[in-house]
Amino acid sequence: MIPRVLAGLIALCLAGILGCGSSSNQDTSIPGGADPDAVQVIQKWADELRAGDVTSASERFALPTVVQNGTPPLELTERRQVEAFNSSLPCGAKLTAATPSGRYVIATFVLTERPGEGQCGSGVGEQAKTAFVIHGGLITEWRRVVDIDRSGTSTAPVI
Repeated sequence: MIPRVLAGLIALCLAGILGCGSSSNQDTSIPGGADPDAVQVIQKWADELRAGDVTSASERFALPTVVQNGTPPLELTERRQVEAFNSSLPCGAKLTAATPSGRYVIATFVLTERPGEGQCGSGVGEQAKTAFVIHGGLITEWRRVVDIDRSGTSTAPVI
């Protein structure tokens, strides 16, 4: 009887280990097919910023890093610059999709309010997209993606 119990426990443990998929970081709740490790970095950044933890969100960025939010590309070389950039974002965001596009991951978010300096206002509930480059578990590029409708007008919220 004991050998059957032991065999059952071993089988259960193996099923648990093997049944989890090939990547322990894979988050199947985010559609789009992007690299699971990159999705994890983006999701943690968004979660931290949405919670009002600008410092932790900023630590997800490499130095130097490139950001572009309706401006020409800006190279940030100091942590305080990255924190100022993250503080300047008025909305929090909930990651809803992440799609690979060359070296970028195009992340789609639903905008939210966030504690602290953020004041999203009428942007709450709107969709926004950002193109990320992730290297070594850190964000090396953050570029806002502007959707243009057929009339040539931006459909992105003003952030």
